[in-house]
Amino acid sequence: MAIKTKSIYSNRGMWLENIINDVNTYYLSKDIAVIYKKPTPIKVLNVCYRSKKTTIIDKAVFAQTSTLDYNGIYKGKYIEFDAKECKSTTSFPLSNIKKHQLNHIDNIIRHGGITFLVIFMNNAFYLLEGKVLLEYIYNNDRKSIPFEFIQSNGHKIPEKYFPRIDYLKIVDELIRSEL
Repeated sequence: MAIKTKSIYSNRGMWLENIINDVNTYYLSKDIAVIYKKPTPIKVLNVCYRSKKTTIIDKAVFAQTSTLDYNGIYKGKYIEFDAKECKSTTSFPLSNIKKHQLNHIDNIIRHGGITFLVIFMNNAFYLLEGKVLLEYIYNNDRKSIPFEFIQSNGHKIPEKYFPRIDYLKIVDELIRSEL
């Protein structure tokens, strides 16, 4: 079902983000959860005023490092996660996750939040819990996570018509396992 066309490097990740944005819009419309894509913080350096109603940012830089892509609340629990697409069929490169993101994942876990990655790999969607990700990194010297590890330690997110990937069904499992 998850057939994807070839994408340009600059738009990598946008396909998955668009799917997740649609799913989050569905969750909000059905009053299931409030989860949003976080904007990347920028510092405007130059502005071009075309007219009284049109202003264009002419030059900007990233103001600070971004943490994870999405955050929100579900059943009284804070949730934060990142969307990752992977072209490799054998492993997920850890270079896709920055050190400050790993520190942020650790902070969320320590404060009782739920954090994870949604990974699109081998034409399927997987949810990999933050604690499983950190345990793997701390206990392995590899620069990638083998696909077999993701299959056996992550959660495959089934596809359906709408929402396309109901990742909150897996979050429900995570919440139940904490009880």
